[in-house]
Amino acid sequence: MRFNAMFAFLAALFSFSSNSQNIPIHKAKKQIIVDGILSDWETPFLGPFLIHNSGEKATQNTFVSLSWNDENLFIAYNCIDSEIKGSPKKKDSQIFYTDDLVEFFIDPDGDSQNYIEVGVNAFSTNYDLLLKCISPDCGGWKTETNFDIKGMETVSKINPEGYTVEIKIPFSSLEKIKNGNFQKPKTGTKWKGNTFRIDYGNTIEYLALQTYKSLKFGFHQPAEFAVFEFTE
Repeated sequence: MRFNAMFAFLAALFSFSSNSQNIPIHKAKKQIIVDGILSDWETPFLGPFLIHNSGEKATQNTFVSLSWNDENLFIAYNCIDSEIKGSPKKKDSQIFYTDDLVEFFIDPDGDSQNYIEVGVNAFSTNYDLLLKCISPDCGGWKTETNFDIKGMETVSKINPEGYTVEIKIPFSSLEKIKNGNFQKPKTGTKWKGNTFRIDYGNTIEYLALQTYKSLKFGFHQPAEFAVFEFTE
């Protein structure tokens, strides 16, 4: 399938409203190969992303789809981008300061502590962080930069319209997070989190699938994270 035709199909398949209460994570009916190619995805793509703290329309569209099986969580992004900024870098480089990238935050127990952040640029470079605390109520900003999601896979593909990203996160890697209160999900399980993109174009834009009510700057507002619900 030609990419522009595929994108038109994905964009028309599902339009997500930032006022939605729950973001569905659909159970995969077949094996998902993490290769950056989205033509084999059967679950709906949600979007477009909006400016994270205003709800205004983004300059360039972003769509995301979430899926799962008994062992893994999968996330796929489709990013329209007329000028991709960035380059291949070492794992855990601070690409969020320089590169076009997508991000995904997960807080399984929803307590705003011990949640993870994953970022991937258009060249498959990724980082993963554990956010132990960001509030004065729990001791102020504390991150674990040497945290690694064992078995995580990330693949990006650049195409004429922009770039795509696929991510696989094994559930087994999340069970080891101290005080994360992680339990392997089943149908009906709900997590807190959100999906994001930083677009370094002529105007830098910070985008989210579900926007925040607060006008504060920054993606780290766990009290306003969306609700992910695992469905069949």
